[in-house]
Amino acid sequence: MPASTSRRLTTIDISKEALKFSGAHFTIFSADDRERLHGHNFKVRAQVTAPVDDNGMCFNYQEIKSRLRDICNAVDEYMLLPGKSPHLNIEQVELQYKVVFNQEEMFFVAADTKILDIRNTTVEEFSHYILGQLVNTDNFFIENDVAKITIGVSSGDGQWGSSTWTNPAQ
Repeated sequence: MPASTSRRLTTIDISKEALKFSGAHFTIFSADDRERLHGHNFKVRAQVTAPVDDNGMCFNYQEIKSRLRDICNAVDEYMLLPGKSPHLNIEQVELQYKVVFNQEEMFFVAADTKILDIRNTTVEEFSHYILGQLVNTDNFFIENDVAKITIGVSSGDGQWGSSTWTNPAQ
């Protein structure tokens, strides 16, 4: 039987207990409607598709787990605000952030708050943010011939939002 010239791809699912973060937030539905402030214990998982090499594996999984843990730790136990929301006005006033939504003012301790480069504090936006942080750190995914990565974020059982990166070189 002739040897196959196509590469064999596999998908690795990474969903370890340590891949999580806790955060306070409120989802914005429109210019005048939002949730009340509350919190979640968010879970994070990755699905990485890559070719299996000659030794029967894709890459060192620890590399991705370590990167994801660092990203989760960077947002863990903060008030999370969407810095790109068209419905919020956020300004730092001394040691606090003053947040204005629909004429109501909210104040959050700056040291306890992270303003993220997202439009809303939803699982859809969190998955996109984490994916961006993951793939923009270095060339690990290009160098390891990764075909695609999907990052999922859950705010509770059965509720996930996911974002996918596809290798532009493939």
